[in-house]
Amino acid sequence: MTTIFPALSRKYFIIIALVIAALDLPPLAPASHAAGQAGHTKGRLVNPFTPALKPGDYEWHPEISPVGPVIVLVSLPDQVLYVYRNGVRIGRSTISSGKAGKRTPTGVFTVLQKKVRHVSNIYKGAKMPHMQRLTWTGIALHAGHLPGYPASAGCVRLPVDFAANLYSVTTLGTTVIIADNKSRLTNTTRPGLLFSGRTGAVAADFKWAPEKAPTGPVSVIVSARDHVAYVYRNGIEIGRAPVNRIEQVSGSHVYSALASNDAQGQREWASLASIGGRAPDLNGLAYRAAIPPRFLADVSGIITPGTTLVITDTPIDARTHSAPGFNILTD
Repeated sequence: MTTIFPALSRKYFIIIALVIAALDLPPLAPASHAAGQAGHTKGRLVNPFTPALKPGDYEWHPEISPVGPVIVLVSLPDQVLYVYRNGVRIGRSTISSGKAGKRTPTGVFTVLQKKVRHVSNIYKGAKMPHMQRLTWTGIALHAGHLPGYPASAGCVRLPVDFAANLYSVTTLGTTVIIADNKSRLTNTTRPGLLFSGRTGAVAADFKWAPEKAPTGPVSVIVSARDHVAYVYRNGIEIGRAPVNRIEQVSGSHVYSALASNDAQGQREWASLASIGGRAPDLNGLAYRAAIPPRFLADVSGIITPGTTLVITDTPIDARTHSAPGFNILTD
């Protein structure tokens, strides 16, 4: 498993504070959902966006936002998982994460593999229904027992019915953030300005080889330390270019492209996480940064809903290899 960034100091935490304000919807009557596997916690669908959930409870309202990219946020202190589609919250669920000595890793991941019926080859054949793999070293989202506290061997356990619901709206490449404090998601159009052609033009050589990975999820990493923008598709580097005049960036900041546009026609982006520094002035950064215009045009052409953008003051790890399955960011 290869990471794009070297390990970050433990004093840096993903800063994600409260959840998006709940939509005003008529209440639904509580319904009981039988567990699909023996020994798994029974899930209860509760009234929409109630302030508290009991172990095994979840909320699921995909009709609120029927289309768009899905983002999953996991708050380890709260033992709650949130699901957003096109920036709108469509679900929330109780979880059970890794116990002491088997702590669930925090960071920004992508779904690497999906299996409706999966049996662990690490933990003596343990069943992992509706498994969604986040690392090749054994971390995944899946249905399991929820005692009300961290009790897993590192995975994120979900109520049985909710695990199936979540499985139905994600794809390979879906962004999953696991945070060690409270979670929220906010929208901003400003990251899109980096790809609008409004940045300062600079004549410079760059590399662009999209044929190396014709399809798959796209990640763009702009490193202020390296003065380079890197483009990955399906975990394979397909381009890089020099980026100048971005020295003011502090920390690492993660965004995800949405399917919607603002009134000016700019694509909207969701702000996912900030680590170790204040969020950058994206408006000033977009107009100040100097990037080869042809490279900008090439990158703009492959940005789709769900594309991940990372702006960081961290150098890209020299050990990173172009191979599918890297983590976008880990601690």
